Parts: sequence; C-alpha cells; structure tokens
Amino acid sequence: MTGIIALISWFIVLLVVSKYTYTLHHRMKKAKEDEDETVIHKIARLQNIAYTLVVTLSILGTLIIYYFFIKSTIYESHFFEWMNLVIRWMHITFGIAWIGASFYFVFLENALNRTNNVRDELAGNLWAVHGGGFYYLEKYKLAPKKIPKDLHWFKYEAYFTWLTGFSLLIVVYYFNAKSYLIDTTVLDINAVTAISISVGSLIVGWIIYDQMCKKLIRNKLVFTIAMTVFLIFFAWFYSQVFSGRAAYIHFGALLGTLMAANVFYIIIPGQKRMVAAAQKGLTPNPEDGKAAFIRSYSNNYFTLPVLFVMISSHFPSTFGNNYQWIVLIAITLGSAGIKHYLNAREKEQLSIWVLPISILLLLSVAFVTSPTPNVDGCKEEVTFTQVNTIIQNRCVSCHSATPTDKIWKVAPTGVKYDTKEQILNLKDNIFQRVVVSKDMPFANQTGMTEEEREVIECWINQNAKN
Repeated sequence: MTGIIALISWFIVLLVVSKYTYTLHHRMKKAKEDEDETVIHKIARLQNIAYTLVVTLSILGTLIIYYFFIKSTIYESHFFEWMNLVIRWMHITFGIAWIGASFYFVFLENALNRTNNVRDELAGNLWAVHGGGFYYLEKYKLAPKKIPKDLHWFKYEAYFTWLTGFSLLIVVYYFNAKSYLIDTTVLDINAVTAISISVGSLIVGWIIYDQMCKKLIRNKLVFTIAMTVFLIFFAWFYSQVFSGRAAYIHFGALLGTLMAANVFYIIIPGQKRMVAAAQKGLTPNPEDGKAAFIRSYSNNYFTLPVLFVMISSHFPSTFGNNYQWIVLIAITLGSAGIKHYLNAREKEQLSIWVLPISILLLLSVAFVTSPTPNVDGCKEEVTFTQVNTIIQNRCVSCHSATPTDKIWKVAPTGVKYDTKEQILNLKDNIFQRVVVSKDMPFANQTGMTEEEREVIECWINQNAKN
C-alpha cells in the first residue's frame, strides 16, 4: 500500500510539473514577442527549475518502482539491469555534453588571437570552420556594454551529470552495499556505515579542495603539490575502506563532485554577478571572472581521470591490483599530464618533458600490474576435472544459464561456465579475473581459497590440458 501511494503521488507531481513546464513554454514565447526582458528572465529561471524537477522526478520514480515493487522479487535482477542501463546512459550523455563543452571552451581560451587587430574591449577572437560553415567568435575582457537577451548558460550539463552519477552510485553501490561497496577483507563494516563514509567523503573532499583553491591557487607550484597530496590521500583512503572497484568509482565520484560544485558554487554565481553588474551599466568585478576561469580550468584537468574511472570497472587488473591506489594515482597524474600537454599545444607552447613523462608513467602501470610468475612451479599435473570442480563450486552460482545467486539472475556479461567448451574458450578471462586481479568470484562471496586459485593457475600454465 505504501508503494502504491508513493507511486501515485510521484505520478501526480510529475504530471503537474510537466503541465507547468508546458505553460511556461507558451508564456516565454509571448514574453519574447512583447520583448519584455524582465518577464523573460523570470520565466527562464522558472523553466530551469521545472526542467531540473522533471529530470529529478524521472530518476526518483525509477527508484520508487524498484524499491517498493521489484526489490526481493524474481524481477529484481532484470529490472535492476535496466535501471542501471538507463541511468548510466543518461549519465554518459550528460557527461559527454559537459566534458565536450569543457574541451571546447578551454580550446577557445588557449587558441584566441590576442594581438592581431583585436579591439581594446576584447580579450581575443577566433575564426573557425566546421560542418561546412565559418564561425567568428569574440571574448570580452569583462563584459559587452549591453548584455544580449539570448544569453546561453552552460551549467545544466554539469548539474545533470552529477545528479545522474550520484543516482548511479545509489543504484549500484548503495542498494547492494554488501556486494559492491563493502569488502570484508578490506574493512568489515555494515552498509549504513559504508554509505555514510561514502557521502561524508564527498562533502569533506569539497570543503578541503575549496579552501585550497581560495588560499593556495595564486601560487601554482604550491597548489599543484597540495592537490597531488589531496588526490593521493583520497585514493589511499578509499582503498582502505571499500572494495577495489568501489574505491575507484568513489575517487571518480569525488572528482566529479568537485567539478560540479565548482560550477554550482563558484562559476555560475560569479557569472551571475557579472551579468547583473553589466545590465545595470556597472563594471563587473574582474575577480569573479578570474575565480570562474580558474575553477573551469581546474575542471578541465579532472576530465581525463574521471573518464578513466568511468571505464575502470571493465579492467580489473587496475582496481584488483595489490597496489590499486598507486595505480589509480599514476593513471590520474599521467592522464592529467597529457591534458596539460594538449592545453599547452593549443597555446602554441612547447612542453618537452610533460608528454614523455606522462606516457612513461602510464606505460609503467601496465608493467607493474602484469602477472607475477609462479616461481615455485606446479609440482603435479592439474586435470580439468579438478578445475571444473572449483568452478562449479565457486563460479556457476552467477555464471550459468540458470544462476542461483540472489542478485544475478542472468549470467553477468553473458559469461557461462556450464560446459567444458565454455570454460576452455574463456580460460584467458578466467586467468585474468581469478589469478591475476583476484576480483572474481565477485567480492569472493563463494569463498574461493588461495589454494584453489593456485590450482587454476597451474592448469592454465600447463596449457589447460584436458
């Protein structure tokens, strides 16, 4: 009954907000026809709130349906997968829009013509050609004498990316904290404690980062060192609390939170103050522009590390390594170094060392995470029967045509070990996940022992004989 009431209430609110959004759309058209700028700005703010509510309610409705009607039923695994897919799809879509905007505007900043026939009021200009058309762009030092009516703001890409990302964190890691978030071999805590640490770390991380920006940003060297220490600490901290996969995702979630909070607390408020001053005929405060520029540039350096974290769950040799947090930091610094090189190149500046060092750092990770040979060797020949017994006891609860796992009702990624042929065809995958990264069985829920992993390793080293 509670679920039905919640679902009906959600549907009514969504219907009312949708109707309100439709009404605002027609009011905006009339206001533009009347050229009433005051009304246009007021309706624009209301539209932004309404659109945000529509996206939020869409996600909330999905969570309500899952929690009240699907959880702990035979449909849970199926709808959990679809919910995961839809929110992940939204997250990636908004993320592409946000990161694409970051890449584009930083490119514009780096590539501006600042000297050749540039008017005094301009910081620079740029000619570009794309899609069969020519474009001419100008950047003002502060603001034009008159703010145009149709001024586009780049902010909702950031907000919706964070909103969908946090929703994904809830769906994947909070709903199934015991399976995805917690690894008792790392730290034996309950779900409530783990989720509290997760949320708290994002808040504390932002507070520390924000203070570093305000107090240290004027000295680039000091800020870079402080930022590196900050990242190292959180990479290490997450690896001491959560499972390897969750530690990586939380590191990415932290960077994403810093980026979104930069937009919400610093960039957009500063730009609003600049626009308001220009509309009143006053000179905007240049400090607002400088602060927004610094945070925007900072976000640009976070993009490649965040993108790596988004795909890292598919590569257990990174988060499943014994030195996972060192691997994470190496990839973070290496990818940030490559972004620095690209930014410098757009400015037509030559950076000799940063690119080779960054590439060397990334390549070194591949060697550090490579398998360690079994120096003791295998004393006896291992048969397929021995390996099959281990796999049937430890793996097929998930990886089967008929899984018996409480969460996975369909074999993850379609991998099945029901037959001899299936096992032989996937022996390399088994070696990587069971022997090298040791991230399978998932969270070792079936209790695979080190001795059993060694048996599988020996069998594969012996060319997986029958």
